[in-house]
Amino acid sequence: MNNQIFDDKKQLFEDLLTNIGANKYFTEISVLVEISDGKTYRFSKSGTSIKDNMFATSGAVLRLQTPDGPYEYSFNNFSKDFLNSIPAILADETGFSDNTGSLKRSEDRITFCKSTDFEIDPDKLDDAKITKKLEQAHKKAREYDALVTDCTCVYQYLGIHKMFLSCDKNMEQHILWSVGTATPFVTKDDVTRYYYSPCSALGGAEILDNLTDNIETSCKNAIELLDSVPPVPGTYDVICTPDVTGLIAHEAFGHGVEEDMFVKDRALAKKYMNTQIASPLVTMHDNAATINQAATYFFDDEGTLSHDTIIIKDGILVSGINDAQSAAALGFEPTGNGRRESFERKVYTRMTNTYFESGSSTLDEMIASIEYGFLLDNGMNGMEDPKNWGIQCMVNIGREIKDGKFTGKIVSPVCLSGYVPDLLKSISMVSDTLKLSGSGYCGKGYKEWVKVSDGGPAIKARVKIS
Repeated sequence: MNNQIFDDKKQLFEDLLTNIGANKYFTEISVLVEISDGKTYRFSKSGTSIKDNMFATSGAVLRLQTPDGPYEYSFNNFSKDFLNSIPAILADETGFSDNTGSLKRSEDRITFCKSTDFEIDPDKLDDAKITKKLEQAHKKAREYDALVTDCTCVYQYLGIHKMFLSCDKNMEQHILWSVGTATPFVTKDDVTRYYYSPCSALGGAEILDNLTDNIETSCKNAIELLDSVPPVPGTYDVICTPDVTGLIAHEAFGHGVEEDMFVKDRALAKKYMNTQIASPLVTMHDNAATINQAATYFFDDEGTLSHDTIIIKDGILVSGINDAQSAAALGFEPTGNGRRESFERKVYTRMTNTYFESGSSTLDEMIASIEYGFLLDNGMNGMEDPKNWGIQCMVNIGREIKDGKFTGKIVSPVCLSGYVPDLLKSISMVSDTLKLSGSGYCGKGYKEWVKVSDGGPAIKARVKIS
């Protein structure tokens, strides 16, 4: 991964800030420059596909404060001639032009260039080596049992290079994340089921070696689903595995505390700050700063340093997350959650790595405590209603528990639903393990996609399922 990618461009953008700053009407001038690249590899019995990662991009966005308010200008031409033409373009488009000002950079300007670690740079592997790894995982799944009809194996990575320049900041970050997934499909008597098994991290192609670790377990789970039945709707004691816990954290309360929704009065959480809204066992974070997962970064797309924000502390709602604009509107400090899908898109408040803290119970203790209920595993997707605190999460597997033991009965698919505070207050046990997954993405209103991760420990709760 090229961590010197901005070396021949930085001075051009520093000069651009100086030239724009000559217009006395433009204040709080900043520029975000991004050059990100990566690929997505897919192997299945239908063949191999290789394409650019959906977030591969190259461009920049200027953010200015004008007498009429904030103004943004995005572009993807980094030539010296074009950059020199931008001050005149801005003056023409905004109607403000007075070249009697000057740009003064802070003497204690924050300056750094930081990178994440990796073992194998996927850019230095040829496509054949990567697809060979996927083919090996596919073969291992197909050889597990004749019922396994296919296994879709995917590897994707993105090298993110961002530079943020302003009067008080000169920052670069170089981040590499990788995700691998193996999804075996099984068929019997015209019934087809699957099991989704991801692995993810800040890192490179070394993650490919983990792709086959859970293949046999994934195939076994998929085969067990062939004999599953729909659950009887009702309210049950359940144990959620970490991936389902993460789905709850993301959908139940992550979206509900995005404070740009506070500004628009579209989030019920606004009325419950500093209120007990969960079990005292619950502490929840949104943490882009210290977690080794795919949504980690050193600064957000507004130049705010990343944070570990505690949202719920011992069951009490203590903080939301925000971008700089919503923070200013609410009189709060920015939490470093201002993120763009790309340089061409607007900043929104977005989650990063969202999770519940671990507790002190073992999974065996939690299972033994269930008189009748289910262990819910393999979360699929979810929907939230921040305005009314409703939640709906789809889960692939529910394993029946009776008198503290598995009966062998499996229900699927399972829809977990309810009122968010009721669900969170019902949490009575939290496991001593912690696991996050960064295989998914998050959309803002079914668009504006960004990379996220979520997870936590296993939790015991009482929820409605159908």
